[in-house]
Amino acid sequence: MHQWQAYLDDHQDEFLNDLRTFLSIPSVSSLSRHRNDVQQAADWVATRMEKAGIEAVRVLATHGHPVVYGHCLQQPDKPTIVIYGHFDTQPVDPVEEWTHPPFDPVVTEDRIYARGASDDKGNMLIPILTTEAILKTGGKLPINVKFFFEGQEEIGSPDLPAFMDDHKALFACDMVISADGGQWGEDQPSVIMGLRGLCGVQIDITGADSDLHSGTYGGTIMNPIHALCRLLSSLHQSDGRVAVHGFYDDVLPVTDAQGRHISAIEFDERQYCDAIGAGGLFGEKGYSTYERAWVRPTLEVNGIWGGFQEEGTKTVLPSQAHAKITCRLVPNQDPDQIVDLIHTHINKYMPDEVQVSVTPIKSKALPYLVPEDHPGNRAVASVYRQIYSKSPYYAQMGGSVPICGLFLEKMKVYTIVFAFGLNDENIHAPDEFFRLGNFRKGLTAYGLLFESLAGQ
Repeated sequence: MHQWQAYLDDHQDEFLNDLRTFLSIPSVSSLSRHRNDVQQAADWVATRMEKAGIEAVRVLATHGHPVVYGHCLQQPDKPTIVIYGHFDTQPVDPVEEWTHPPFDPVVTEDRIYARGASDDKGNMLIPILTTEAILKTGGKLPINVKFFFEGQEEIGSPDLPAFMDDHKALFACDMVISADGGQWGEDQPSVIMGLRGLCGVQIDITGADSDLHSGTYGGTIMNPIHALCRLLSSLHQSDGRVAVHGFYDDVLPVTDAQGRHISAIEFDERQYCDAIGAGGLFGEKGYSTYERAWVRPTLEVNGIWGGFQEEGTKTVLPSQAHAKITCRLVPNQDPDQIVDLIHTHINKYMPDEVQVSVTPIKSKALPYLVPEDHPGNRAVASVYRQIYSKSPYYAQMGGSVPICGLFLEKMKVYTIVFAFGLNDENIHAPDEFFRLGNFRKGLTAYGLLFESLAGQ
């Protein structure tokens, strides 16, 4: 047994207490009332890194939420990696659907329940703790490591492009390891080959100057909710294909290699639907479910509101209606261009009797693919075989991690996803949790990954 493994085993209670404390900080980056909480989370991460023995730890300001940096640079002839993660979380609504308060962590059946448990506080704490174990038992890491933890991933990392332009020397590296992501299953690892990009808009439609009596004015002027529903309906064909002109122009076809990897992954339609309570599958014709989820773009309505929302009836003709739309993008789609195409479509299909405003959301991410034979992929695959005693799937993620495309664009280096959350852990939903078995597994896996990268 490695000395650092014995240290990890001996400090499990302490590490769990650390995770509890971390999860109790309500670091919701999208809500301004939690701005100080995001700062508190950054300060907590910095203090914990210093305790681990990481050097040059600092909290760096951006125009929004902060970044935490530190490093262990003691191997001049070995590779330098950046370990990335985020300490901000999604909002907790609807809070009434949580079994326990979302920032009061509860452990039951070897799971810890709290907002941010899986995405991403549990995952990003792992490499800090493994680093501590190695430093306390061996003196130094076998490779050079820089730590880069941010507080605005859940809002699309809007300030990081400018921040990275100003700190390129600080984050120079050979590759990035992302602690934001997950595995296929408790007993099945996966190498993540790519992630989709992200863009979106908010649509605000206005009719009359104020809400009106629907008996007096109904049928005489355009109802903004009716106009919005007609507009939203125009965005898709009946088979689920996006109807925005030009939306698919730059989409690359599914490659033979992608098709082979996806075909090698077991898929049970009934199990897939039952796991999420869905009545059946739906999506773009001509593609499998995983192709739709990973390598085809989407346009989704994430929220719609307007008029009277309370219990009972209020006979009102609303003055406004609103919707939020986001798109998941694939190579070679450009987020700004897709927003422009959506804007053009809205202007084309919006009735003249109402006014419309289209505002791009701040969250934006480039689509991302990493070559299958990248040294980082070879290293993580080797570790997975040791940890899981089986070969990994080669899969992609339907979600977005903005930093992956950003590091490739700004620093010309690839990001390898190495994290241990699972899809069923209610990420972004009530009762989010993280399996403590995977937490422990990740601690060992990071130690093996450092050694694997050192041997390349």
